[in-house]
Amino acid sequence: MESQKQFKRRFSFEFFPPKTDKGKEKLQKVRDRLAEVNPDFFSVTFGAGGSTRDRTIETVLGLHKQGISTAPHLSCVGGTREAIGELLDVYQKSGINRIVALRGDMPSGMGAAGELRYANELVEFIRERTGDTFNLEVAAYPEFHPQARNAEEDLKNFARKVQAGANSAITQYFFNADSYFYFIDRLEKMNITIPVVPGIMPIVNFTNLVRFSDMCGAEIPRWIRKQLEAYGDDSESIRKFGEEVVTRMCEKLLSAGAPGLHFYTLNQAEASLAVWKNLGLDDQKKIAF
Repeated sequence: MESQKQFKRRFSFEFFPPKTDKGKEKLQKVRDRLAEVNPDFFSVTFGAGGSTRDRTIETVLGLHKQGISTAPHLSCVGGTREAIGELLDVYQKSGINRIVALRGDMPSGMGAAGELRYANELVEFIRERTGDTFNLEVAAYPEFHPQARNAEEDLKNFARKVQAGANSAITQYFFNADSYFYFIDRLEKMNITIPVVPGIMPIVNFTNLVRFSDMCGAEIPRWIRKQLEAYGDDSESIRKFGEEVVTRMCEKLLSAGAPGLHFYTLNQAEASLAVWKNLGLDDQKKIAF
């Protein structure tokens, strides 16, 4: 973990682009609440195969104009160099300076992966086209990508993204801090020392958490799963337990030198802000772990 302690801590919140006017209104309220804690940036997801392309652009530019840096997610699966280049031009002209560069998921029914098949190829393309215009974030998987052939191959895939020009990384969410520590130790042995920020998923709904985790390969430790199951439909107990579990993990991560936190908000403010408050992050500049 020594390599991570050298980096300035940063904190960010992730949104998905809303589909309806009501969703837009809700996101604006969530954005306003989260903006009060002065995060370093917001990020906005990009649907499988670019399915949310226009909504992502609209959401990113709308949020960015309101004063907090906003980073669009950009995936390459199913896309062409021309289409991705057009998006980069839009973001560059709008003053966007950070992009989360991802391979992305193949949408059902799509036959071809596109001209850029992997995230390292996307990073390389962005660097060739725009130089150092963008700070490029990539994904990291402490519990390993669900489609990776094995753990060693997954680490090599991450190294390829760094070698292509990634500046920093955001992890898939996890609930076992040791998986993050082990991942960082493995990177250090490979002389990879970019900032790797833990992705944090607040626990508010057990059914949704299981569904998300099954899709992305994130492990829910048995003791957490069993306790959440025991609460049944008691949403308040689930919320309190989830808040405690996630807060303790974040304390452990920051104490060990993690270079910040990235909250997967699911377009909700309360759960992330509860953890934020518990950690005493109201003033980032005075964090003392």
